[in-house]
Amino acid sequence: MSIHLNRRKFVMGSAAVIAQMGMAQRAFAQAPKLTVPNVDSLTIRVVTDSSYDTPQPGTNKWVKVRRAGIRNLPDWRKTLHSEWGLSLALESRIGSDTRNLLLDFGYTPNAMLNNMEFMGIDGAKMQGLIVSHGHNDHFGGMLGFLEKFRDKLPDDLTLYVGGEDNFCNRVAPRGASGQFTDTGVIDRRDLEKHRVKIVSCEQPTVVMGHAFTTGMIQRRSFERILPNTMVEYFKRNNVGCEMPEANAKAGGKPVADTHIHEHATCFNVKDRGLVVISSCGHVGIVNSVRQAMEVSGVNKVHAALGGFHLFPAPAEYLRQTVAELKALDPDVIVPLHCSGPGLIALLRTELADRVVTSTTGTEYTFGA
Repeated sequence: MSIHLNRRKFVMGSAAVIAQMGMAQRAFAQAPKLTVPNVDSLTIRVVTDSSYDTPQPGTNKWVKVRRAGIRNLPDWRKTLHSEWGLSLALESRIGSDTRNLLLDFGYTPNAMLNNMEFMGIDGAKMQGLIVSHGHNDHFGGMLGFLEKFRDKLPDDLTLYVGGEDNFCNRVAPRGASGQFTDTGVIDRRDLEKHRVKIVSCEQPTVVMGHAFTTGMIQRRSFERILPNTMVEYFKRNNVGCEMPEANAKAGGKPVADTHIHEHATCFNVKDRGLVVISSCGHVGIVNSVRQAMEVSGVNKVHAALGGFHLFPAPAEYLRQTVAELKALDPDVIVPLHCSGPGLIALLRTELADRVVTSTTGTEYTFGA
C-alpha cells in the first residue's frame, strides 16, 4: 500500500523511529538460527492480487504454472475479482503430511471469498493463518474469512504475526490540512471473539512444522523504506499497538512507517532451496531474502516471490535491485501485487529466463 507523504513529514517521522529500529536490530542479532524443515513440494495459489491476465502465464523449468480461466462455467456470471492487495493459499507436503496455510487476506472479504470459491480452495481446510504486516490491503479480508469458516477450523487456530507493530493504527495525511485519515487496523477483540490464538514472530519461527518466518528483517542492503503510510505507536479507543518506547521517541504523533515487524514467509524445498515470500516487501526483497538465508543456514535461493513494493521506486533504484537479485541467483522470480511495471519490464530484459509473471488466479508448484 502506498501513500504519498509530504517529504518533510516523512524525513522527520523516519528520524523519530531510528532509535526503535536500532533496538529491534540489536535484539535480532542475538537470535539463534533455525533448523528449518525440508518440504517435498509447495503449491502457492494467488487468491487475490491487483489484476487478471490471460491463462498463459509463461513457463519456467523450475516451477509448474497454471492460471484459472476468467469464467466459471456453467455459470458464466461468476468470475475472479481483482483488487489492490494480496492473499495467498499455501499448501506444502512432507511425505503424506500436508499443511494448508493462508498468508494475508487481501483488501476485502468479498473478493477473497469469491476467489476461493471460484478456484476451488476450501477455507475449512486451513490449519493456520499468517499476516505479513499491518496494512489493510493484506488483512482486510481476515474478519470475513473468520466469520464464514471459524466453526470449521481447528480449535487452536493460530495467527502468526511479525510482532506488536502489526497491530498499530496506520493513517494517511489528508492534503495539507495537517489531519489524517485512518487506513484500517487489526482489532485484537475480533481475534478474541473468534478464538484465534496469536503467535508473535519477532524472532525466526518455524510455522506448523513446514514453513518458517524470518522474524524481524535486518536492513543491511542499499534498500530503504519507500514512502507509504504513517503509523501511530499508541492506542486509540482501545485499538492499536502498545509500543511505549517508540511512541515516546515519536512524540505521541504519527510518524513515517518503517514496518518494524514485517516478516517474510519461507519454505525450504527439498533439493531446490528456499522459496521466500515477501508479501509486500517494504523492508526490501534483497533484505528479506538475505534474512531467510541467514536464519535458515540455507544458501541456495530457489524462488523470490511476492510484492516487492517497487512501484514508487526510481529507475536507478530498480536497476540496483535487479543487480542484487541477480547476485542472489534465484532460479525463479515472481513479482506480485505492488512490485510495479517498471520492475517487471527490467526483469524481462535482464533475467527473462527466471521471471514468471503472475496475476489473480495463478497457481505455482515448486518441487516434486
